Amino acid sequence: MFGGRISTEPRINDRIRIPEVRLVGPAGEQVGIVRIEDALRLAREAELDLVEVAPMARPPVAKLMDYGKFKYENAQKARESRRNQTNTIIKEMKLRPKIDAHDYETKKGHVVRFLKEGDKVKITIMFRGREQSRPELGYNLLKRLATDVEEFGFVESSPKQDGRNMLMVLGPHKKKTEARAEARARKTANPDGTVTEVVDDDRLKPEQRDVRDTMAGFDPNQI
Repeated sequence: MFGGRISTEPRINDRIRIPEVRLVGPAGEQVGIVRIEDALRLAREAELDLVEVAPMARPPVAKLMDYGKFKYENAQKARESRRNQTNTIIKEMKLRPKIDAHDYETKKGHVVRFLKEGDKVKITIMFRGREQSRPELGYNLLKRLATDVEEFGFVESSPKQDGRNMLMVLGPHKKKTEARAEARARKTANPDGTVTEVVDDDRLKPEQRDVRDTMAGFDPNQI
């Protein structure tokens, strides 16, 4: 095997060893096909770099630019993109069709917490035995849950049967980054080193989506 690492950076200036290039000016203007010697001379006169941007073209395309500035700006954009990027996390909550009131409230609380944190939640209704002949039980439970948590999330994927289970996906009104920013904003540092979390009961609620519209097309009797 060969050692080392293949470079992914473009060839620039004297590393471009071909007879001619299709030259592009610093503002994107088309100069035309020129000899490599002339392209390098134009680069020196303009105090710019000659960068091969399309090596597979015939002839290859080269552009006049400040390559150091170009690399720096690209690195900044990539860093900003990574900073704004968040991994999509899908939580799962499993329920039985005949769940009792206490368990329902407990699991609903978990769903609300997940949505407030900006995570999606997959709700799974698990049918057993004769329950499989009563899909409306699962549908009604999902509809109830979606209505109960509509302040914090919306039905992203309507209920559907998957073998013995019925599935629905809830999406958060707030993005992950927004949820984190709000959590930080609600916490203020005190002089004694303690942290106080500020709860604003008058804050505007996110735009809500009518779950009845989202689920109107689902007919549990057709499963």
